[in-house]
Amino acid sequence: MASRKTLVVGLGNPILGDDGVGWTVAEAVRRELNGSDVEVACLSVGGVRLMERLVGYDRVIIIDSMYGGGGEVGTVTCFPIEQLPNPSAGHTSSAHDTSLFTALETGRAMGVDLPDEIEVVAIESQKVHDFSETFTPPVAGAIPQATRVVCQLLSQQTPEGREL
Repeated sequence: MASRKTLVVGLGNPILGDDGVGWTVAEAVRRELNGSDVEVACLSVGGVRLMERLVGYDRVIIIDSMYGGGGEVGTVTCFPIEQLPNPSAGHTSSAHDTSLFTALETGRAMGVDLPDEIEVVAIESQKVHDFSETFTPPVAGAIPQATRVVCQLLSQQTPEGREL
């Protein structure tokens, strides 16, 4: 059986406090994978630009801070992108772009080679607009758990759609 081409994307901005947690988790996953053929990227994009980065992959795991997901700050959740509670949450959309949902729908309608499987690992955050290179304690404390969740997803062991 051929291996699936997989991309792990950490989204966020590392100078906006908790917003940078996606990058930090992605870098921790990169260290855990050490030589794996899974590609890891850290990005600060949404909508069409994010969709363009997903072209050619069979599977994508997006790691991002999420505000308003309903859990306590520092809560880690995992779900298919279709279950994103708010299509405008995190970096899946921008005020100057379309949502990732719309970009994916349009790309697929145009025959673009997009992944069949896109999973989200979200860390509930609040402090995402203040200039800071440090995380709030609950978000910092969630980094090891989020890293484990991504690694479990990569090994096909994490159940979907629940708080972890």
